[in-house]
Amino acid sequence: MGVSRQVELQEVIRQLRQAVPEITGVMVASTDGLSLASDLPEAEAARTAAMAATALGLGKRIAQTSNLGGLEEVVVRGQSGYMVVYSAGDKGVLAVAAPAGANLGLIHLEARGAAQRIAQVLG
Repeated sequence: MGVSRQVELQEVIRQLRQAVPEITGVMVASTDGLSLASDLPEAEAARTAAMAATALGLGKRIAQTSNLGGLEEVVVRGQSGYMVVYSAGDKGVLAVAAPAGANLGLIHLEARGAAQRIAQVLG
């Protein structure tokens, strides 16, 4: 991936974090699970990228099999917080981590827009 794309993806991450300060981590990955941009520690980024791509693929399959229409996002809620995975076009995945009690509506609003921008960057 070129430097300009990397810079553009990092800017999308920065804008998302600025719009929703309670977000604790953001990851942009390819649909095959490679980390493209992140504000997570490097070791965690590789693992999160792979899991996010897998969650997206499984979510799409569940939505399709269950006749739910096109997948919008996959939400994993644990006792300590959320990991929400969004499709970013045909080539990208956006994963957003937030603490329990976070404003999920605001996260969805801002992250869906970020996912669209990521899809444009990735082409």
